[in-house]
Parts: sequence; structure tokens; C-alpha cells
Amino acid sequence: MSTADNRPLDAAGFARLMAPFEPFERAPVVAVAVSGGRDSLALALLARQWAAARDGRIVGLVVDHALRPESAAEAATTEALLRRHCCDAEILRWSEPKPRAGLQDAARTARYRLLREACRRRGILHLLVAHHADDQAETVAMRAARQSGPDGLAGMSAAVELPEVRLLRPLLGVGRSRLTATLIARGVPWLDDPSNADPRFERARLRADRRLTTPAADSDRPAREQRLAGASVEALEISPAGDVAIDRSAFVRLEHDLRARLLSRVVQAVGGGAHPPRRDRLERATGRLCETVARGKSGLAQDFTLSACRLLLRQVPQGRRLQWIVRPEHGRRDGRNGAQPLIPAAFFACGASLSTHLE
Repeated sequence: MSTADNRPLDAAGFARLMAPFEPFERAPVVAVAVSGGRDSLALALLARQWAAARDGRIVGLVVDHALRPESAAEAATTEALLRRHCCDAEILRWSEPKPRAGLQDAARTARYRLLREACRRRGILHLLVAHHADDQAETVAMRAARQSGPDGLAGMSAAVELPEVRLLRPLLGVGRSRLTATLIARGVPWLDDPSNADPRFERARLRADRRLTTPAADSDRPAREQRLAGASVEALEISPAGDVAIDRSAFVRLEHDLRARLLSRVVQAVGGGAHPPRRDRLERATGRLCETVARGKSGLAQDFTLSACRLLLRQVPQGRRLQWIVRPEHGRRDGRNGAQPLIPAAFFACGASLSTHLE
């Protein structure tokens, strides 16, 4: 996979990419997840310039997954390089036992937990991660292979509101070749993680596929997010306990595409899943929410599960309205462990001229 643009990304270009995420606090302190690879190092150096121009600073957070004997030394090398470039830095070590199966997913979960905990401990409001246009293409391809629903095929969001911190991806419109050129222009070395080329892993296999292309910008996505926000206001209620109630009548009145997107967001938010539901399961569930309710001895429609959520049809007390109650399948989740936002807030904060990497 390659992109045609090999120009280094400069401070002015990076400032344009950060503008849609404004406002930031005065003298912002921003965390940057840094692996030592070219993408995250380029992001860290660009973010340092951006923050310094605003009388702020960055903190480079280096996660040592402790999966290879060399990882501790590589983390120390990355920390030292950041400090040479006037960046504060901290190494976060994944010290828990490692699973035999699903290692990459477990490592990802641990990585984000450590990053979020560090931001909370330091009182940092913004966490930058270095996902870029090539990563986005790989993500869409992987989700398509899993038959993901419409939200999954839209790719990664540029901004995600988490309980501890706002996770930002300013480089989603920038190709890997530009980030490589940025470090070469500055004479900065980087580390290559051998797992990125290990064919045992799906993303590595996709990365080696030269036919994979970056998906075209989806210029309608901000408008779709606004429609989804309106549908959420019309159809959803959130209880003090954190359960989400979907008003059945309001849900049925929505356009088919909005129904699927709304249900996808709700179950991912409540269940805390890393991925939206598969397209086929989402379609079946959307249909069930719209079915005519059979009354009589059997009572209301049968409850069912979807993406770690239980959906229960109930009648509102002292009324005739029906609601689908959505709650975690196995009890209440700790919000720090997974909850996803219903609506990515970034889509309502960006002007059209600045929003290309959010689309």
C-alpha cells in the first residue's frame, strides 16, 4: 500500500489538522501515545511544536507490552529520544500475565487502559494517537471482512470522548509516506516493530497487500452524524442507572439507515465492545425492534441479546408506550473499561474547510 504524497508534514500543516478539535485549554498539556515507530514519533514531534507555540507541552506515553525480550530496551530508547527533543516522557509497562489466545486484542485493551490511567493520573484532557490514512484503509478492510455494520465500515472516528480523556486522531487524512518523510527531513531515527510484518496477524497481512487503497473521503459523514444525533434525542432515554431506553414508536418512524446506526451506537456504548455489531446481526436486531408486538398469553415480544447487551421490551408504567431497554448482558460495566460514545462530538465542532480528516 502506498500514497503518492511524500512531502514532509510541517508545523503549519499539522496546526490545520488540529484546528477542528479546538478549543483547547490555555497552555495545553497533551499526551501522545508513542511506540517508537515512525508514525507516533512524527506525531510526537509535530505535537511538541504545536503545543510549544501555545505555551503548552506534551507528555510522551510509551507502552512496553513486555511481549519480546527487546521491548524494555526499545521503550527506554524511545523515552530517551523524546527527552532529547524536549518532550516529557513516561514508560507504561503491561505487567499482567499474557493470554495464549487473542494476544493482539488483549495487548490493545491493555495499551489503552494504561494510556487512559496515565492521563487520569496526570490530569491530562487530550490523548493523541497516530492512526493515519493507511491504518484507516486497513481498518475498513478488516471490518468489511468481518461483515461489520455501517458504523464499522465508516472507519475510525477522529475523536472519541472517553470518561478520562478525549482521544484524538489528527492524522487520519495523512499517509504513512508523509510521516516517514517528516522524520527523514528532521534526521530522526525510528524503531520498526517486527510484529508489524508478522503474517500471523491480520493487519500485517493487509499491510503487505499492495492492492489495498485508502478509502475515499466520506463527505456526507458529518451530516449523517447530525441526523443520528437528532434521532438519539427523539428516540432515546437514559435512566439514572445508566440503562438506555429506545422508544419503540419513535424508532419505527426513523429511516431504515438511521435505525441501524442508532442501534449499533447504543449497543456499542452500553456493551463497551471494541467493534460495532456485524451487519447481518444488526439487520436482524433492527427488524426485531420494529416487529408488531404479539399480545395475549405470551405477553410482550421475547427479549434477546446483541453484542454483549440484553434488549428487553417493556411497557412504560402508567402509560401505553413501549420501550426496548438496553443493558449490559452480564451486569453493570465500569465506565473506565469500555463505554463508547453514542455520537462522536468532533463532527459538530468542525467547519467544512477544516474537516477533511474527520470525514
